[in-house]
Amino acid sequence: MITIYHNNRCTKSRCALEELQKSGKDFEVVYYLETPPDKTALKEIIAKLGIKPLELIRKGEKVFAENYKGKNLSDDEWLDVMIAHPILIERPIIISENKAVIARPMEKIREILS
Repeated sequence: MITIYHNNRCTKSRCALEELQKSGKDFEVVYYLETPPDKTALKEIIAKLGIKPLELIRKGEKVFAENYKGKNLSDDEWLDVMIAHPILIERPIIISENKAVIARPMEKIREILS
C-alpha cells in the first residue's frame, strides 16, 4: 500500500495526489496537518527517506524563522519540533513498503510507482 502525507493547500502536494490517482494503484491519504505523525512514525518515515530529521523540515516557514532558525538541536529535538509544528514537515511524502520520497521534484514519485 502507498501512503501520501498530504497538505491540500500545497500545489506540489495536490499534483502528487493527482499522479497517484492517475496511477491506478491503491493508496491512503494522510492529512498530516490534521493527523500529525507521532514520533515513532516520523522516525520510520525519516529512516525510509534516508535523511536526518532536520532535512525533513521546511525552513521557509514563518514558525521556523521565528523559533528555530540558527538553533543546533539534536535529531530527537527536531522530531519534537515537527510534532509540535506539523506545518514544518516537508511535503508531499510518499511511502511504499520500505521506501519513501519527498515528491519534489514530481519525478520522484516514479521511484515509488515503478
